Amino acid sequence: MRRLLFIDRDGTLIKEPPTEEIRSMQDIEFVPGSIRCLSFLRRHTDFEFALVSNQDGLGSEAYPESLFRPLHDFVMKTFADQGVMFDAQYIDCHSPADNHPNRKPGTGMLTDYLEGAKAGTVDLAGSFVIGDRETDAQLARNLGCRAVILANPAVTSTDPANSFSARPGVADDVVSYVSSWDEAAEIIYGGRRIGEVTRTTKETDIYVRLDLDGTGKCDISTGLGFFDHMLEQIGKHSSSDLTVKVKGDLNVDEHHTIEDTALALGEAIRKALGDKRGIGRYGFCLPMDDCLCQVALDFGGRPWLVFDAEFHREKIGEMPTEMFLHFFKSLSDAALMNLNIKAEGQNEHHKIEGIFKALARSVKMAKARDIENFQLPSTKGAL
Repeated sequence: MRRLLFIDRDGTLIKEPPTEEIRSMQDIEFVPGSIRCLSFLRRHTDFEFALVSNQDGLGSEAYPESLFRPLHDFVMKTFADQGVMFDAQYIDCHSPADNHPNRKPGTGMLTDYLEGAKAGTVDLAGSFVIGDRETDAQLARNLGCRAVILANPAVTSTDPANSFSARPGVADDVVSYVSSWDEAAEIIYGGRRIGEVTRTTKETDIYVRLDLDGTGKCDISTGLGFFDHMLEQIGKHSSSDLTVKVKGDLNVDEHHTIEDTALALGEAIRKALGDKRGIGRYGFCLPMDDCLCQVALDFGGRPWLVFDAEFHREKIGEMPTEMFLHFFKSLSDAALMNLNIKAEGQNEHHKIEGIFKALARSVKMAKARDIENFQLPSTKGAL
């Protein structure tokens, strides 16, 4: 079936000036990475490219076709010269007040694709909208496809709802907010990496959702304040979106809550990594005041833990220090990763927080993908 990239123009291919109108050659500045990344996607995928752009009042006296066309043709020719050919172009001239179904996020211009989806010839679920505004995200929802929204702080808008500062971050499984064209190309080519796990026993009820391609947003509640704080370090410092919701038998003690959370989080990591193609695989040491913490890892598929850290307090917050080793052992086992952890220092809080932060930074290094070398990082051919 046909898959499409529905690509916005202003703010996505070319930078949008404060006036929101491209009226001269001097106004044309290409968004960094747009030509290179679209060229890569054109060469390495089977997506068709469709330009979808709102051009308010195009054809009117204030914005004549004779002004728009030469500038637009120059932009299209520049992309074509680099191998980026657009299979179709859809440009709507209506203003927002017109409420016309052709204007994004309306789908009036794209009914052929909707009909193709019904006929089984177009794979909208496997298609993407690439844009820089919430209207582009809504277009994706209206079409039934996914969206990659470029967060470009240089883009300004008279509509506050379309400003970067108004965006909520990664909202759901439909929309990915990225900071560059490189990130956009990575998600479109390699897929978004999400692991979702529900684990329910007589002792705990746990939900974990991990998005390795997120921005560091965390929503964590385990019933143990210090444990929440440590898990937040993993999400924040690995630039992964992490949700952890736990109801455990804390009336017994903390053991089951910590152990089962580690198992669920490890499983979520394993699921999110998928086939592991293109990842760095290995990953960090960092100082935190008086402490030096090192966490080396390998997403190689073989669990192993070396834990060289001593604690001289029974608890930090509500978390027994004897559970730190148990947490990392369970995490390593469930994620099928090799962990080598070492820490030295005097302050127990700093020591364990440094370990969690070093783990997160190690995950960030090891999860990084290279779509130009999208192969398994192993001579065995399997991980």
